[in-house]
Order: sequence, then C-alpha cells, then structure tokens
Amino acid sequence: MTGWRRLSRRSLWNAGARSLALVAGAGAGLARFLTGRDWELGGIVAVCAGAAVLIVAAALAYETARLRTTAWRLTDDRLELRSGVTVRQHRSIPLDRVRSVDLRADPVRRAFGLTVVKVGTGEHAAEGSELVLDALDRHAAETLRRTLLRQDAPAPEDGPLAELRWSWIRYAPLSVWTFTGAAVVLGAAYKALDAIGLKDVTTRTASGLWDWVSGQPWLAVPLLLALNAAVGALGAFLLFAESWGRYRLEREPGRLRLRRGLLTTRSLTLEERRLRGVEISEPLLLRLGGGARVKAVATGLAKKEDETEDVAALTPPLPRAEAARVAASIAGAGVPPLTAHPPAARRRRVVRALVTAVVLAACAGLGWWLLPASWPRAWVWTVPVLALPVGLWLAAEGHRGLGHALGGRHLVVRAGAVVRRTVALDRAGVTGWTFRQSYFQRRSGLLTVSACTAAGGGHYEVLDVGRGDGLDLAAHTVPGLLEPFLTGAPDNGPHGGPASGSNGYPAGGPRGKRQAA
Repeated sequence: MTGWRRLSRRSLWNAGARSLALVAGAGAGLARFLTGRDWELGGIVAVCAGAAVLIVAAALAYETARLRTTAWRLTDDRLELRSGVTVRQHRSIPLDRVRSVDLRADPVRRAFGLTVVKVGTGEHAAEGSELVLDALDRHAAETLRRTLLRQDAPAPEDGPLAELRWSWIRYAPLSVWTFTGAAVVLGAAYKALDAIGLKDVTTRTASGLWDWVSGQPWLAVPLLLALNAAVGALGAFLLFAESWGRYRLEREPGRLRLRRGLLTTRSLTLEERRLRGVEISEPLLLRLGGGARVKAVATGLAKKEDETEDVAALTPPLPRAEAARVAASIAGAGVPPLTAHPPAARRRRVVRALVTAVVLAACAGLGWWLLPASWPRAWVWTVPVLALPVGLWLAAEGHRGLGHALGGRHLVVRAGAVVRRTVALDRAGVTGWTFRQSYFQRRSGLLTVSACTAAGGGHYEVLDVGRGDGLDLAAHTVPGLLEPFLTGAPDNGPHGGPASGSNGYPAGGPRGKRQAA
C-alpha cells in the first residue's frame, strides 16, 4: 500500500524542547557546585552555557540518528517497522491481528503537531505485541488509525455513550491519594532539591517543622492534616481535569473509541470482539460518595510496566447510576438481580474482624507494658479500640457486597468491602473453572468459585458461595464444560430448569446434590 516512510522531522524540535528540562537541572547543579568552589560569575555562566550547548547538541544528534534509522511501511497485509540506532530491529504486525490503536500527544508534541501511535495486537502485554511510531504528523496518525481499523468513513452520529460533565469533578477527591499525595510530592521535592545540592536547606526546614510539631502537637497535627487534605484535594481536581478533560466515549462500527485529555490528549480504539465483559468498580470513598467507574474486561489490555494509568478505564469517576447505564450500553444487557450469599459468609467475616481486634489488643497490651512510663502509653489502645468497630463494619459491608447472577449472556459476580467490583463476564469467554475450599469454608459449607478467562485479570471469583450453589452456577454458565467432572443427579437449580429445593437442587436430601469428582 505504501513504501518505506520516515517519522516526522518535526521530532527534532520536540527533542530539542525536551532537552531544555535537562539543561535546567544540569545548569542548576553546576551553578551550585561552582559557586561552592568560589568561581567568578563570568566563569560560571560560561561553563553552564557550554554544558547547555553540549546537552542540546547531543539530544539533536541522537534524534537525527534515530530518524535516519527508523522507517515504517504499510503493506496489504502487514504494518512493518525498522528501527534501532545501535541494534537494528525489524518488527511487523499482521493487519488481521490489529486489535487497538492508541493515539497520544503530550503538550510538547501537540505544540509541534505530533502524535505517538501505538498499535496493539491483543496479546497480554507480551513482548512484541505492540508497535510504536514516535512520532507522526497528526493528520498522518489519524489516517493510519482509520486504515488499520478499516474505517474508511466517519461513524454515524448516534450520540456518545458517555461525555464529560464537569459536575463529576466532585468525585475526584474521593480517593486515598487525596490524603497521601501531598506526602509523596514532598518526598519527591526533597529528593530533587537534594540532587541539586540544596540538602542543607531541606534539612533545616524539616528540622524546624519537627520542632514546631513536637512543641505544640494539638495545634500542629490537625493543621498539617488539614493542609495535607487541602493540597491533596487540589491535586485531585487538577489531575481529573488534565486526565479526563474533553472526555468522550463513543461507538464506531465494531469498536469503541475513547478520547480524553486536556493537555496530553489520548485516543484509544478498542475492538468490541475483544470485549469479554465490563466491570463497575467502587472504591470505598468513591462508593460512600455515590460514585463508581466503568472498566473494560478485554483481551490484550494488560498494563505495561512503563504505564502508570489504568488502561482498562472507560470512564472517569461518575454517579453510580450513570456508570450502570454506560456498562449496560457496552455489554448490551443490564445487571440482573443478584443472589445473596449465605449467612455463613457473613459469619466468616465477623470472626476475622474479632480475631484481628483480639490480636491487636494483645499487641497493644505488650506495647503498654514495654514502653517507658514517660511515654503516652495510653495511645496504644486506640488501635484495637478503633479496629473492632471498623472491622465489624467492613465485615457487614463485605457480606452485603457479595452476590452473583446468571443472565442470558453474562455471568455477574460482585464482591469487595474496600473496593467493590461488579463484573459482568461474557459466558462465551469463560474457558475453565477453579474451585477452592479452605478448612473453615468446608466447615461452613462454603466454596470459592473462579471463572477463568483470557481477558482482564484472568479469573473472577464468586467468593463464599454455598457449595451446591457454586457448582450449580458453574455448570449452567457454560453447559457441558463441567459435567464430566461432576457426580450426582443433574438439575438446573436456581438458574433455570425444573423445580428444586431451597438450595436449587431437587428436593430429597444429599443424593440430589452435585459434587466435584
């Protein structure tokens, strides 16, 4: 279709602009070092200027070599890439294996009209499963995306599945990072200042802050906690705006397209035949605020080692009702009413909470006995005192979150106290089953059933379900897959078929129950 083509030569401007950040850091370090050696101002300026020229020249020289040794070609059946300054590589991807095309442009690349193209094959983050073109002109990147996905014309305007509403930004601070993000930023700033020779300044500042806190803790600690939360919330608002600004999720023929990003633009196109289901994720703070997120359960969407974002996320934090609507639109079916799990599952969680509180109380007693009398030893009892009600509440939440159902197309499972996940898994994507039963589960008549799939996390668990119900659920999710490994009278139980007893099996006692062979 095309001959060998080069990357955009505007990448030279991009490389030069990025090298300025290294120039700034190196210049500050050099200036600090030479000032300590009593150099005159003119000499310091000359050395820093020379270092800046060398850094920029080295960056441009390397980028020139990279551009001269990198070429790509689109044939009738393959996308090929030749690259490597010192070690030459020739990689290719068959067009019939292309499953996703990701376009990304940070603010620097956007300024020069450049876009990075990532072409994925749907394999689970395997080496060679992704081909990266860094970078193409914006128009060439969009043309390549449409060609690879065999989309010759724009999709019909049926309206987006979801589009950003700025009122959703209220959910941004409902994350644990709101309370820990400021500390992480301060730690990174401390390391950066230490690297450029300002360790004395940071040490004096930290020492003065500690003296202030230890001198009046009742005033300093609440103020620092409030300041930390305020800084964390501000950072969460800014991160939400940058990551999800201009967000739009829409359906194109045979695929989903996600676009987002205020400064760094991202465009991910995902084939619907790769989808094996959807997930509604509700972390604790977000759930208490009435919010949730929607994620894709798809093959080949595993996070790479160099990626920090959740590549499976299809929506920002949004109201739970809206998340359920988007998930139903993607899956093509709503979530059926879920079957609750037995009281024994709640009892297991309550017992774990009580045991944890007892262990913490024993540790607190040991600490109270070992600590010097001059220390505020009474504070050690706050941990077990708080752990008991929190643990019991989490136990109740964990049991309340348990549930499963079998719909026409999907197996639906829900679990989680801290992070509640509701997964609608395509029954056709279930490739096997794993059954796990601990000693205490056997005593309680419970079972954990894992549905194995090639998508998402690889398996999805139905936690602490009744033993008979778990086997029955697995047998009816994929008829014929489990029967060779079961013994006992066949039945259809609560998921369809003839009338049965309270456990979903023919009345008449144990002989009606299924067992794993």
